[in-house]
Amino acid sequence: MKAGETGRLVAALARRLRAEVRETHISWVLLTPEFAYKLKKPLRLRFVDYATEEKRRHFCEEEVRLNGRLAPGLYLGVARVTGSLAAPDLDGAGPTLAHAVRMRRFPPGALFSERAAQGLLDAGAVDRLAAVLAAFHAAAPACAAGGPDLRERALAALAGAAELLPREALAGWIAREDVAVQPLWQARAAAGHVREGHGDLHLANLLALGGEVMAFDCIEFDPALRCIDVIEDIAFPVMDLVAHGLPRLAWRLLDGWLERTGEHEGVPGLRLCLAYRALVRAMACQLRQPQGAEARRYAAEALRWTTPAQPRLVITHGLPGSGKTFASQQLLERTGAIRLRSDVERKRLHGLAPLADSRAAGRDLYTPESTQQTYARLFLLARRLLCAGWPVVLDAAFLRRVEREQAHALAAELQVPFAILDCDAPPEILRQRLAARTGDASEADLRVLELLRSGREPLQEDERAWVQPLPE
Repeated sequence: MKAGETGRLVAALARRLRAEVRETHISWVLLTPEFAYKLKKPLRLRFVDYATEEKRRHFCEEEVRLNGRLAPGLYLGVARVTGSLAAPDLDGAGPTLAHAVRMRRFPPGALFSERAAQGLLDAGAVDRLAAVLAAFHAAAPACAAGGPDLRERALAALAGAAELLPREALAGWIAREDVAVQPLWQARAAAGHVREGHGDLHLANLLALGGEVMAFDCIEFDPALRCIDVIEDIAFPVMDLVAHGLPRLAWRLLDGWLERTGEHEGVPGLRLCLAYRALVRAMACQLRQPQGAEARRYAAEALRWTTPAQPRLVITHGLPGSGKTFASQQLLERTGAIRLRSDVERKRLHGLAPLADSRAAGRDLYTPESTQQTYARLFLLARRLLCAGWPVVLDAAFLRRVEREQAHALAAELQVPFAILDCDAPPEILRQRLAARTGDASEADLRVLELLRSGREPLQEDERAWVQPLPE
């Protein structure tokens, strides 16, 4: 077709299907009561090339293939637009005029962005998203890191939103942050943490349908934009939840994903990823509505991440069932701290998933040697995170004074504040909680409770100065 004819074709097809037309800067979407048909615009931009019908067909097929990973029931295939320019049809007789991605239409109010705006997005949906994305990233194939690096992409996004931001100051911060984390990116790429992800996980590309969550509309037009470090992929929904005024859900999502993936060593690069993803949204919103409120909101969000939180180290103290994990959950959601759970890291050291049954695997995870290894791992990760400027909460029993002294010594060495969450409950409550516990990483039972109680070293008077009130 000649230039300008595609728009006429779309209008005629919309009349034929009695469809509502939605337009983005790179596509048209025709909405019928049951289906959605997405046609790509014939254009060539800096970041996308849909210039020929062959390319548009190819990227329609790629969109269906790639989105089948996280939204298999949503993408139904590629339809041919046939007939004539004046009287087009779908998959009919005659020459193929264009191609369209055929999708099942989802009901209004299903998008995470819509639910967030209506105050309906809840912890359950975020927990399911954390599980889905963790499994997706674990299964995704590793990629060669051959595309533009994060600094280059961040500066390009900044250029697209330059009218909204102090460009020179932000460009300088991006450059300094990139230099600091460049060795980390190189090491993680060599270790296989650059994978074929989604690439565009903002809230308007996330769905909650019938108790399930799905991610759709991934980056299909440039492999380099979806073959990224997994920590960058998860950064997008974390940033967008904060931008939508839901920081507690943002930190809950990050914690759930980290707990399942063990990707804590990528967190030192997270702040740059969060700022970059905010710039991407600012640029996209600026294209749609220059100087609009949404573009300004994301620009402010990008600046937010250039000011790090105050690093501090908090540890829990208490027997199994005393409420340590609940208290640490409340704290991390309020403060954006990175939580490290001994129950999870203990299993990870033995090659077990957080919810795996170690006894069924023939492992005893509560030996003195295993406990020593677990605390060593917690302190190693905490050191790296604190040095990168992140607050850390260690969710572990810390029943022995020497373990608490090690934690305090780490905080003193790094010159960060230190605090203890002291958790306790009557013996009968501890036993009731352990008996009722399901679906949790902890495998502490009554035997373990009595074992730990017998070796417990209560907090001494000098340690009481570090105890902070439990979050409600």
